Amino acid sequence: MPLLGFGVYQNYTAKDSVLEAFKAGYTHVDSAQAYRNEAHCGEAIHASGLDRKSLFITTKCVSKTHGYESTLKGVDDSLERFGLDYLDLFLIHDPYSGTERRLATYKALKEAQKAGKIRTVGVSNYGIHHLEEIREAGMDLPAVNQIEIHPLCQQKPIVEYCNQNDIVVQAYCPLIRGSFDHGCIPAVAKKHGRDPAQILLRWSLQKGFVPLVKSATPSRIVSNTKIYDFELDEEDMKSLDAMDQGPSGAISWNPVATA
Repeated sequence: MPLLGFGVYQNYTAKDSVLEAFKAGYTHVDSAQAYRNEAHCGEAIHASGLDRKSLFITTKCVSKTHGYESTLKGVDDSLERFGLDYLDLFLIHDPYSGTERRLATYKALKEAQKAGKIRTVGVSNYGIHHLEEIREAGMDLPAVNQIEIHPLCQQKPIVEYCNQNDIVVQAYCPLIRGSFDHGCIPAVAKKHGRDPAQILLRWSLQKGFVPLVKSATPSRIVSNTKIYDFELDEEDMKSLDAMDQGPSGAISWNPVATA
């Protein structure tokens, strides 16, 4: 899995944006059935001329579509919309459908994995008890949990659980939706001569997360990739870590639903 992903949430010009992302060096694209742009992402993949094996393509199924048969059908529908033979990662988008349907959905994704339609099964917005119910049902834990992560919302308990169980943490909203004036972010950016966005993405990488960054602006798509030629020092990391506001720092995640 590439360490930096390109998100397309609320991106209604996804084909153009994904093509720009490919030009900038991204190979990891994060879509979802609910985003309604799988077909546009697929058009970009085919128009790019890139080797399919060099790309990492993700989609997700939202709770209203959960269930064994509906999930199996949903996988096929997503493959058709993308125009692909397989997907690299398929996530349960949220845990709001209840235990029975969550587990049925997970079982269906594992079946699709065995059939070669998806390479990896993961979840999104899952709390510890959601993951534990998978273990208690006798199934392997997911490879990925995609959750809101940035300095204001660090979700330490679930991150620790994922780290202890070899679950990759993907971080959505890593740029706090452009709210760069919090805490030490401006000072750290000035210190390193970097954009605040680059500081936040670098923090995410150094914490061991896989940040999923969204932009439809070509210059920002490029600048967000310029994060591998510098490093935040211990003081920087401690200052950013100290910004954690717990659940109150979330801008997208529903802490009540996943507690």
